[in-house]
Amino acid sequence: MTLADSGNDLRKLDTVLLKVASRCNLDCGYCYVYHMGDEAWRDQPKLMSQRVVYKVAEALGAQYRHQQTPFSVVLHGGEPLMLGAARLDALCKALRSALPHPCGLHVQTNGLLLTDEIIDVLVAYDVGISVSIDGPADVHDRFRVDHRDRGSHARVAQGIARVTARTDARPLFAGVLAVIDPTSDPADVYAELKATGSPSIDVLVRDGNWHRLPFGKASPGSTEYGDWLSRMLGVYLTDPTPPRVRLLDDMMRLLLGGSAQKEGVGTTDYGILVIEPDGRIDKNDTLKVAHAAADQFDRPWSILRDALETFLDSPAYNRYYSQQNDLSPTCLSCPDLTVCGGGMVAHRWSETSGFDNPTIFCADQRRLIANMRGVLAQISAKAA
Repeated sequence: MTLADSGNDLRKLDTVLLKVASRCNLDCGYCYVYHMGDEAWRDQPKLMSQRVVYKVAEALGAQYRHQQTPFSVVLHGGEPLMLGAARLDALCKALRSALPHPCGLHVQTNGLLLTDEIIDVLVAYDVGISVSIDGPADVHDRFRVDHRDRGSHARVAQGIARVTARTDARPLFAGVLAVIDPTSDPADVYAELKATGSPSIDVLVRDGNWHRLPFGKASPGSTEYGDWLSRMLGVYLTDPTPPRVRLLDDMMRLLLGGSAQKEGVGTTDYGILVIEPDGRIDKNDTLKVAHAAADQFDRPWSILRDALETFLDSPAYNRYYSQQNDLSPTCLSCPDLTVCGGGMVAHRWSETSGFDNPTIFCADQRRLIANMRGVLAQISAKAA
């Protein structure tokens, strides 16, 4: 598969992850930023300065005018709400002035700092709110702990409740994001996530690769995550009033000939950039899962120095972009490729062959896809 096949313009952005804070008020045991061996966060300022904020807004505004199609900016971290209300207000004001609708502003937060003062700012600038919560307290608090090793579920639930209790903020509640614990009960996790009142659920596999197996995965050929997701699929399909479950929806849509809406499955290419607190431009930060500095370009790029139009037209960006579809022979010959897409690039890594491998979740993906095909076959048979 080539870039020409994708039909995408390399100069267009889809998503910018804006790392406005390099530290976090939680210490989640599975976090790829702090617990996968990359220490780059230590060299970053704790918070993005106003100087960098202005340059980011200026650069993104210029890029929007250049590409003439909207993109999304996600406030990320660390924990982005560690900015505090005043800094957050200044940031959102600058971004919204440069990126009017239909460009989207969003925040991915752990929910602990969703005070009314913070929510006021998010409402004022129409910032979508996504909250990380892994399920019931016993599941969530196993890994999502603070720096005193205390569970965070109760505080996250309070933050979500504060958002949903407000008529002006509830429409901004975009979704919840859960990292899968394959030893948990997916029915319990689904019920807890639905109970938040979120219109959308997203689930992520635990990060890992061929060198370091993901938590709970016994071997490259085992299917713990595929089995967990298949059980969630069964719960989801029997729910008469379900929220959206992005991963399952995307995969089913792909099986029916449609397209995915986010990275991770399918063969659609995405222009994703990370801007660090000091203004450095990086690749998708999930690449930290492979090895230290895997998310950094060979030549440093900075929003303070480099025009995005120049950067997006550079060989460095083209190589990074094409990596999404730089697939192994195993993937290229696989009948499930159009659904799996080879998986996340970070999950393909091995020390012996770099990224030239299927995803470490290959067996899981194929198990889930087979189960989905079975469901669709049953539906088709009943309709006949």
